[in-house]
Amino acid sequence: MSAAPVNALTVDVEDYFQVSALAPHVPRSEWSSRECRVEQNIDRILAMLDEHATKATFFTLGWIAERYPGIVRQIVSAGHEIASHGYGHERASDQTPESFYSDIHVAKLVLEDLSGAAVKGYRAPSFSIGENNLWAFECLERAGYLYSSSIYPVKHDHYGMPDAPRHAHKRGSLLEIPPTTLRMFEKNWPASGGGFFRLLPYNISAWMIRHINTTENLSAVFYFHPWEIDANQPRIEGISAKTRFRHYVNLEKMEGKLRRLLADFKWGRMDQIYLDPMSRQ
Repeated sequence: MSAAPVNALTVDVEDYFQVSALAPHVPRSEWSSRECRVEQNIDRILAMLDEHATKATFFTLGWIAERYPGIVRQIVSAGHEIASHGYGHERASDQTPESFYSDIHVAKLVLEDLSGAAVKGYRAPSFSIGENNLWAFECLERAGYLYSSSIYPVKHDHYGMPDAPRHAHKRGSLLEIPPTTLRMFEKNWPASGGGFFRLLPYNISAWMIRHINTTENLSAVFYFHPWEIDANQPRIEGISAKTRFRHYVNLEKMEGKLRRLLADFKWGRMDQIYLDPMSRQ
């Protein structure tokens, strides 16, 4: 019997006030005056990964890296992959090709300068590459990225390209590695983390990942954010009930569920799983 595939564990390094759904309530001009909690949350995540001897990929905002360079150095010195989440957490779908290229280019330069490591991967904020802005892949190639994890093949009110391939595939010379979905009842179901992982009972999420590993014999791609383990983060006022539920549901349970996930499955870095074929052995 072959060994279970190694799954890709990824962290989108942004703070609680930078979430796209909260953008109408937290102007970008206020970011610098908000209480930042990303440093302490990254410390907790790195300690948790070290306890489980697990490596991961950290898709990091250039804005965060410039203000907290120690985070970038901690991530790399612990053996994790540093990758790009763009500079200012602007959705790719809200940008022109010129502004998008500038954002991803600057982010890559900042992260490589601070880390001393090559930045190979990119993830668009809010998975904001879809059928209407596939030009983004040409920009990513030009900026020197080797892979992306930016198209979520689901139907969602904020993002998604449900007809896109569910697994790693080429877009030009770039490798696109989508967040994991489970195909069931002629529909793709999210199986890769975020709010769905916080909302669903752990056993359902684990069953979905195990199905991908055993039935499809493929690696799963899982993601979460540092603010998702921070139940004491400041509350944003004036948001809708729907947004409040999505952002705050089960924050207090997230770290415990992550620890179970780390214990129950094999995890690794995106670059080593998808760019280095020897890592599969």
